[in-house]
Amino acid sequence: MKKNNHAVEGPDGLVYTARLPLSSATLNYLADLMRGHLKKIGSRWRALPAGKIVGSVLAVLRCDQRPGALAGGNQIHRTTVTRWVREVVGLLAARAPRLDRALKKITRKGGGVVLLDGTLIRTRRRPGKENRKNYSGKRKCHGLLVIALTDDRGRLLWVSAARPGRTSEITACRHDQLTAKLRAAGLGAIADLGFVGLDDNDPDADPAVITGYKAARNRPLTRGQKLSNKALAAVRGPVEHGFAHLKNWRVLGKVRTDPTWATALVRALLVLTNREVSR
Repeated sequence: MKKNNHAVEGPDGLVYTARLPLSSATLNYLADLMRGHLKKIGSRWRALPAGKIVGSVLAVLRCDQRPGALAGGNQIHRTTVTRWVREVVGLLAARAPRLDRALKKITRKGGGVVLLDGTLIRTRRRPGKENRKNYSGKRKCHGLLVIALTDDRGRLLWVSAARPGRTSEITACRHDQLTAKLRAAGLGAIADLGFVGLDDNDPDADPAVITGYKAARNRPLTRGQKLSNKALAAVRGPVEHGFAHLKNWRVLGKVRTDPTWATALVRALLVLTNREVSR
């Protein structure tokens, strides 16, 4: 049986050059990371040099370029590009900060408050009962919930594991023991009304998560509560900038691969986002 490993596109396919809105420092960092990995595993040959490999991976992550299109332009197979993407994502995800270390780093720098929020990463709708748990009744779409912490300037510090879209934000935070780790680090978190009730276990202790006030049908907000909500909204505004930087990677526009891989993907993009923002 003859094995067919020809490129996805034929010899008559059109090839074009595009510009990536990323710094050369990010490309060089990934290329060095890839070279070190290849040396460690003893891989002496790849279809393309390390610089072009990570360039293709960045095109997939930043612009959501299809691996098949990149494979046709480089005369390689589509599965080769997909394997490179997963390889680089795994290397970056291993360098993502852990929750306790991220909080200790803020404490050493003299910070006292972090910003807490959650977002939904949309996924492709899949058939079968297994995909029902990814449907978010709040946002009326299929996706995965991700919780993130930022500093007071909106720089991402930590992202949680990607959980099914039906999971509530409070449940995700309790699974990660967020309030206990905040108290252990001596920090407080400012969050929106979706986190009301997260830190109600011990009413005598100082709250680790500060939220606004919710109005009820028979209990409207007072003027002071409205002013408090307005002040908290102004303080926690930068957390939205952190999510905006993260979602500049268009591969998160709609995750088409296995949702179980989304945790490594988001953590890898956290590392790349921090390098791009801090340069």
